[in-house]
Formats: sequence, structure tokens, C-alpha cells
Amino acid sequence: MAVKTLHKFLLVAGFVSLIHAAYSAAQHRTYLRITEQTFSSLPFDIQLQAVISLIVLVYSILQVVGEFREIRAAVDLQAKSWETLSNIPSFYIFNHRGKSLSGNFENNVDASND
Repeated sequence: MAVKTLHKFLLVAGFVSLIHAAYSAAQHRTYLRITEQTFSSLPFDIQLQAVISLIVLVYSILQVVGEFREIRAAVDLQAKSWETLSNIPSFYIFNHRGKSLSGNFENNVDASND
């Protein structure tokens, strides 16, 4: 439990650090405009902070999200029996009272009782 909390803290710290690096880059550009200097590149510390923040973010996101599933569908299908493979939910038909809530519903039962 404590490890999961640590990874969530790293995730928040990575986002805050990346936002700070972006703000520092914007401030550096503003400083260069005010002093009328040409922009060649960002200072090394801002670049380093952005790269380290991205690495921390990627690592913590991978740890917080959880287990990855196999890309190949055959791996998931190997554990299923033949009966469950032929079970196709897209072919289910539901006939229930819910359609009577529709405005276009015709009550055929009441018409036959008249």
C-alpha cells in the first residue's frame, strides 16, 4: 500500500516539476525579449528538469496504472472453454417491459381484449 502511495506522490511531483519547467522556459523567453537578446536555446537546468520530469512521469504512470494485458488475442482465448467461445453477446435479444416506456409503443394486448 505504501509503494502505491509513493508512486502516486511521484506522479504528482512529476506533473508539478514539468509545469515548473514550462513556466521557467516561458519566463526565460520573456527575459530575453525584455533584454532584447536573441534566443538560441533554453538553459541546461530547464532542459534537465523537463527531461527528468518526463522520466519520472512515465515511470510513475506505468506503476500506478497496473498490469498490462497481452496484445495477442489468442493468449486470452486459450483459457476459455469451447462453450464460452461460441457465446456471442452481440447476438443477444432482449424482449422485456422496457420498450413499453417508449412513446411509439403500441399495446397489442389491450387491443385484443376489446
